[in-house]
Amino acid sequence: MAAVLQVLPCVARAPFRPLLSGGPVVRQASGMALAEQAQQLFESTVGAMLPGPMLHRALSLDPGSGLLKVRDRSFQLRQNLHLVGFGKAVLGMAAAAEELLGQHLVQGVISVPKGIRAAMEHAGKQEMLLKPHSRVQVFEGAEDNLPDRDALRAALAIRQLAEGLTADDLLLVLISGGGSALLPAPIPPVTLEEKQTLTKLLAARGANIQELNTIRKALSQLKGGGLAQAAYPAQVVSLILSDVVGDPVEVIASGPTVASVHNVQDCLHILNRYGLRAALPRSVKTVLARADSDPHGPHTCGHVLNVIIGSNALALAEAQQRAEALGYRAVVLSAAIQGDVKSVAQFYGLLARVAGAHLTPPGTAASVEQEEQLHQLAAELQLPDLQLKEALETVVGAGGPICLLAGGEPTVQLQGSGKGGRNQELALRVGAELGRWPPGPVDVLFLSGGTDGQDGPTEAAGAWVVPELASQAAAEGLDVASFLSRSDSHTFFRCFRGGVHLLHTGLTGTNVMDAHLLLLRPR
Repeated sequence: MAAVLQVLPCVARAPFRPLLSGGPVVRQASGMALAEQAQQLFESTVGAMLPGPMLHRALSLDPGSGLLKVRDRSFQLRQNLHLVGFGKAVLGMAAAAEELLGQHLVQGVISVPKGIRAAMEHAGKQEMLLKPHSRVQVFEGAEDNLPDRDALRAALAIRQLAEGLTADDLLLVLISGGGSALLPAPIPPVTLEEKQTLTKLLAARGANIQELNTIRKALSQLKGGGLAQAAYPAQVVSLILSDVVGDPVEVIASGPTVASVHNVQDCLHILNRYGLRAALPRSVKTVLARADSDPHGPHTCGHVLNVIIGSNALALAEAQQRAEALGYRAVVLSAAIQGDVKSVAQFYGLLARVAGAHLTPPGTAASVEQEEQLHQLAAELQLPDLQLKEALETVVGAGGPICLLAGGEPTVQLQGSGKGGRNQELALRVGAELGRWPPGPVDVLFLSGGTDGQDGPTEAAGAWVVPELASQAAAEGLDVASFLSRSDSHTFFRCFRGGVHLLHTGLTGTNVMDAHLLLLRPR
């Protein structure tokens, strides 16, 4: 039946919208009320990371003296401020910066995803748009998050602006996720196509993100500190919205304002490891040989201040406060969830079982074996900041509603030709896991959503599930396992209950990876 439903159109209901406010959770009884609160909490993670609030937390300008404060540093503005930016959230960041900095901003160039201005206009998000007579020039490119000719033109315009600065100038750099694809500027004679081909070959042979970034930086005019070098001797302030686990500034957008710690020998080791050194284009060999003989040695970035202004951890902290205001005992488990989505789903399913047992009377307790299995799964996932012991201790002492929060980016191994995204896939897998462990007298809900509002090639940000999902789906003729075998989670959620379990926010204008919420409430 599921295979038939895959090709039949599923009529989705209007997207379920969360309430904007609510009383204590103990007054809410239905599963839908729990879903409303979960979506409120998700929206609080997004709201805290919107460009306006973020910029105002990081920057303050004294209009009288023209003194700009960035955290604990001060810069004197005298109509000497220039702006560049690149990334999925940079349009809104630039709009907020221009509003704050006013006439001190001389000029700017930003590189943003193709179609983002039209999308923000359509969504009525005027605060994410630059003013009609803005001094900031906008380039749109990197369709489907791939470097292209439009993004290359933007990168060259950014380089030209940076190279024209003097010691009296201040360059404000805005960076967010997606920035690497929006800032492609290969060192001649390497072409954009040659660099893309090499990157794809490395990825296909199993190179990890650190190895890919090492090669990208070595062949780039702007990455690996190249933008900071181009702007010298101007002062540079880089405001970074992190979409990378652990917030390593040298990795986010390939570190255009962070000096690279890698050299040519590192690149050659990587190319040798994947059997690509002999097949390198002549242009790549030329650039690597030139860098190896650079008499100036490695560049430094002492004139740069890099500041993380938004991250998954900061977003989860905001959701934690919101959950406590709703009557939950809230714990942040981790802001570094990584690993295969199947293992992550097993972890959350078992966590719900163990935590739920601690919230219910004796007789429904999870076995010692299940608790040991949970800790073993956690060890296998190797999450550096996992607060599992603390979370379970909080659950034991709670006696009431619990909210466990986490974030990061699990990985999905695609199979079949379905349509989905990692958040919908994770939610569906957790739903299946919850169905395997009867929760006893406790309501359980799991939500996974992408903070950028777009999960994979879909219009949904993610989805939410409850333990009854698999049995309810079966009653509708939907086989969860069949949809998972095709990586077809989005089709499942569109069909299941008319799409009410999908999380719809629209493009948010920010991006700090994914947020996961596990709510448990004793009946």
